[in-house]
Amino acid sequence: MPPDAARLAEQLDPASTVLLTVECQRGVVGPDSALPELAAVARASGALTNIARLVAAAHDAGVQVLHAVAERRPDGRGASRNARLFKAAERLPVQQITGSTAVRIADPIPVSRADLVVRRLHGLSPIAGTDVDALLRNFGCRTLVVTGVSANVAIPNAVFDAVNLGYTAVVPADAIAGVPADYTPAMVRNTLALVATVTTTEDVLTSWKRPRRGR
Repeated sequence: MPPDAARLAEQLDPASTVLLTVECQRGVVGPDSALPELAAVARASGALTNIARLVAAAHDAGVQVLHAVAERRPDGRGASRNARLFKAAERLPVQQITGSTAVRIADPIPVSRADLVVRRLHGLSPIAGTDVDALLRNFGCRTLVVTGVSANVAIPNAVFDAVNLGYTAVVPADAIAGVPADYTPAMVRNTLALVATVTTTEDVLTSWKRPRRGR
């Protein structure tokens, strides 16, 4: 096995790896998205399909899956309003309201009974200020595979938070998306590659299919 493949396989040991999907909800990447440009890029680039493949493979390999969802109460209580992004979101035609269709995990991503959905009412990060860190520690996680949207905001937040908390971050670059489409590879190359293991969906799938010692 080539050294890079061996290193990735070690990082992605199912016993100590968790797969995180970020904002892969119908109101963000679904056909009725509040952000149609982002949804279109996620689908056209193949990122959404790759996320679905990774989740299905995680289920088969015994890798824990967490789905991080951004939502707001109907009355908006607790929502952040200290950035332009939040104020713009309040004016969007589709709102990510708790309990609505918009905050359900989007097709074609499969959701199993063992998956956990972590919901946040505020902020930019799917990790900071949520239950994710405590859950990862309870699962014995050492490596966090980060997928989803957007490469502009939530994905880098997740990667930085994971690294700051002591986890190894792995990013399948073809399983994240942002706008415009050409921003994502530049951000991966110039930012995420400095702090995370950047790989591909196929390499992650190959790693999870390999037989492991003692199994």
